[in-house]
Amino acid sequence: MNYTEALAYIHNTYKFGSKLGLENIKYLLDLLGNPQNELKVIHIAGTNGKGSTASFINSILIKAKYRVGLYTSPYLEIFTERIRINGENIPEDKLANITALVKSKIEEMVNQGKNHPTEFEVVTAIALYYYAKEEIDFLVLEVGLGGRLDATNVIDNPLVSVITSIDFDHMQFLGDTISKIAFEKAGIIKEHSHVVSYPQREEANKVIIDTCKKRRSSLFTFSVEDIRVHTQDIGGQKYSATILGKQFKNVSIQMLGAHQIYNSATALCVVEVLRNELGIRISENAIYDGLKETKWAGRMEVIKNNPLVVIDGAHNIQGVRALSNSIESLLKNYEITLLIGVLKDKEIDEFLEVLMLNVKRVIVTKPNNPRAMDVETLVSKISKYNKEVYACEYIEEATKKAIEITNNDEAIVCAGSLYMIGEVRKYLKN
Repeated sequence: MNYTEALAYIHNTYKFGSKLGLENIKYLLDLLGNPQNELKVIHIAGTNGKGSTASFINSILIKAKYRVGLYTSPYLEIFTERIRINGENIPEDKLANITALVKSKIEEMVNQGKNHPTEFEVVTAIALYYYAKEEIDFLVLEVGLGGRLDATNVIDNPLVSVITSIDFDHMQFLGDTISKIAFEKAGIIKEHSHVVSYPQREEANKVIIDTCKKRRSSLFTFSVEDIRVHTQDIGGQKYSATILGKQFKNVSIQMLGAHQIYNSATALCVVEVLRNELGIRISENAIYDGLKETKWAGRMEVIKNNPLVVIDGAHNIQGVRALSNSIESLLKNYEITLLIGVLKDKEIDEFLEVLMLNVKRVIVTKPNNPRAMDVETLVSKISKYNKEVYACEYIEEATKKAIEITNNDEAIVCAGSLYMIGEVRKYLKN
């Protein structure tokens, strides 16, 4: 099997749908020798901020001279960016070889009357096998969807379970209240474990505290009052924080948006638990340098100047509010062109109510995804806001149009779906 064949095989498994539950992935991993049991894992669930928090932790551990795996989803530009070690994507030949092995084990499963694994289960199995064979020091593992029944929840003894900001998303799978969603996220908490939580709203916090008590696990967190912001501008942010009794002064991050300060503080909390509770050596320099150098593509990312182009993967209402706040604080001196494309299962009316406040004109396009909302439907929803609106079916055409109609002293903000902004990013980088 070569790389192209491996990708075709992986993507073809989408037809087996998206099923929550651990029976299938456990059976497959058992056939592969249970590679997950050889890994030291920092497991991260949450509605928003999972990828950013994972990236901050990953960067700090690399600076501390460890060999670190990072598993995230979805990808922005190329598939292999989902499975990385110390910032390097899995080599294409290794992906192909491991996929061939996993495929043979899946055929064995199916012949024994088991269900065929889903695409996410297949990718997770490939990643865990790769990380175990590469003998990494740590794996920073991002949950795909939810937590309790997510394929990544085969980890029995994580070093730390991390829960980032919880809000409404994927309600058809996770429940229609914050408490129900928090219950699913808190499903990654194991017996007698260490748990770190972002400062949550009260309903989510109660569920996390109760789960920790039931599982006799230690909960570590911080409050918004523990953080003092010094500067925020388009070049980055600086703050000081008291995390678990330790003072961190003049912390610099490149990541934009107030929410990234709290995501990075969550990463600091994880690092303090690793250092103080588990005796893992991480220097002060590694912490400061790791945070300062963290980049996470597609999250309030500046990819061009003249005109300024910012791409952001805001794809649920909490993410859209964070984006809107960032526009108000960081781009208040710019007229904004919004380039937007969304999936039809999103709360688009709420999205638009928030986003239309700060933009001058809108270009509507369609993400490369079967669940994408068609351009005509989105245009009709935007029409009531009395903005200039342009419809472009294809993402490249929409990006060209945005550059064409936006003056050099204005800004373009691209948002709505990771499936869209990845294409915009690739086009503008080239």
